[in-house]
Amino acid sequence: MSKRVYRYFYGFLDKQQSFLNRMAREGWRLVRTGRISYVFEPCQPDEYNYCVDFVAHKSPRASQDYQRFLDEMGYRVMTKPLNINYSIGKVRVRPWGEGWGKLSTSPGAFNKELLIVEKKNDGKPFELHTTMEDRMAYYRIQRSAWGTVALALAAFAVYSLVRYGWEWQAVALAVLALFHLWPAWQSHHIFKQLKARSEVME
Repeated sequence: MSKRVYRYFYGFLDKQQSFLNRMAREGWRLVRTGRISYVFEPCQPDEYNYCVDFVAHKSPRASQDYQRFLDEMGYRVMTKPLNINYSIGKVRVRPWGEGWGKLSTSPGAFNKELLIVEKKNDGKPFELHTTMEDRMAYYRIQRSAWGTVALALAAFAVYSLVRYGWEWQAVALAVLALFHLWPAWQSHHIFKQLKARSEVME
């Protein structure tokens, strides 16, 4: 008997990861994802561990190579959209991306911004980014991604405010900018902690 749960986490990847691991501890294995849905099947409690990985900056080829690498490591990998929009043939510019990751298209890397990675629980901690350099780079790119969106929304909010005054558009854009600023600040905070730790280790 499967179980469908509706949740929307957007940029709060740690919350999404905690949710999946809590479901696994309760005896539910993730088998399919949608934009705001997760489908689970019964399993032994604590049988699986999950990591949620941000790959929106990667080109489609780099993302596919990374997924193949994880498959070869024995993990099960599922893609997950970060947004809830529906689109065909859409193109997005991502200034914070790497190489061809600066352009996201559908089909392509669009709506595949996250990877949900499953590992059979062996009692060992499950982390995808283990070296200090790798973890710092991971949170730096997230900070850049969320910060870029927050700044763009703030600029549109100011433009709307100057042109139209305190209309609902300016308020909505300002709220969205603040909403995106939170994951940017979280990523920055973790990055600064890792950087301070690496300097102490040196």
